[in-house]
Amino acid sequence: MENKTQKNEEGTEQLTVEESFARLDEMVKRLESEDVPLEESFRLYQEGMKLLKDVSGRIMTYEKKMQVLSGDGTLEDLD
Repeated sequence: MENKTQKNEEGTEQLTVEESFARLDEMVKRLESEDVPLEESFRLYQEGMKLLKDVSGRIMTYEKKMQVLSGDGTLEDLD
């Protein structure tokens, strides 16, 4: 599978939704370990919350763009 990392509004690289979930999973595993220093826990939490907010916003945007096929065969916006 090809990496489709995009640029966000600030011009920095933005992870794909799949990459974001993988990164969040890594963060949770690290936070659950017993040897993570307190400062790193705070940093991971803050980074995770920003990432979660970003990916949630993108998913909401995708949902708004989706269309459904009605019973008569026409496409209608999913609102």
